[in-house]
Amino acid sequence: MKLGMVTYNMGKDMDLSSLIAFCEATGMEGVELRTTHKHGVEVEMTPEQRADVKRRFADSKVQLAGLGSAFEFHSTDPDEVKKNIEGSIAYVRLAADVGATGIKVRPNGLPEGVPVEKTCEQIGKALNQVATFAEGLGIEVRLEVHGKDSANPKVIRQIMDFAAHPKATVCWNSNGGDMDENKSIEANFDLLKDKITHVHINEIGVYQYPWQDLFNRLKAMNYQGWCLAEIAYNEQPERFMKFYRTLYDLYTGAYSWPRA
Repeated sequence: MKLGMVTYNMGKDMDLSSLIAFCEATGMEGVELRTTHKHGVEVEMTPEQRADVKRRFADSKVQLAGLGSAFEFHSTDPDEVKKNIEGSIAYVRLAADVGATGIKVRPNGLPEGVPVEKTCEQIGKALNQVATFAEGLGIEVRLEVHGKDSANPKVIRQIMDFAAHPKATVCWNSNGGDMDENKSIEANFDLLKDKITHVHINEIGVYQYPWQDLFNRLKAMNYQGWCLAEIAYNEQPERFMKFYRTLYDLYTGAYSWPRA
């Protein structure tokens, strides 16, 4: 497992040079660039600008873990769904050009008055369409466990059953709704573990989620992807993220002194 960060929200106001330097200084091995943030890695970039982003990461100790979009496929308007599919495909091209390994998409709720299975089928087929295109460029399309009602792992499982393409995968999002009445994530994690290739984590220093159990389960399945910190900005960002690195190492059994 590798530790990195999402620019939402800790790094949203950092330009790309500052962001790479920040990750290097705090032991973050990679970063997922959320769209609209100051880093400026967007589909409007020219081929030369895209090549420059790829070079900057290659020349650093930091990997580009992915690009985080807000594309979603649950709308009842077919034109809106088509627009999001086309946007996702353009984002896949950007990911390939800048050296990212995948893009994040999401559901952002379930429309009222529509059978859940119908919405799941619609999202899954759209996801499959994007993943089919992405395969040719070696890019994963990671569906975030996200949105009101749609963040239910049982709903995500239904979606993924309609998205059978191997490049259509799941981004586990460490939501409170992952837990059952006994505060266990076991059943919901097991529903999705065959599809998890990306993980967002958040306040691992707070007793709000079974963090040790999550990391144990990831290790048990030989997970070798990213665990990305998606957290609020802190007034002492570098100090805070160094603490975060240490906590993560303690949770995952990687702590050593001096640090390897």
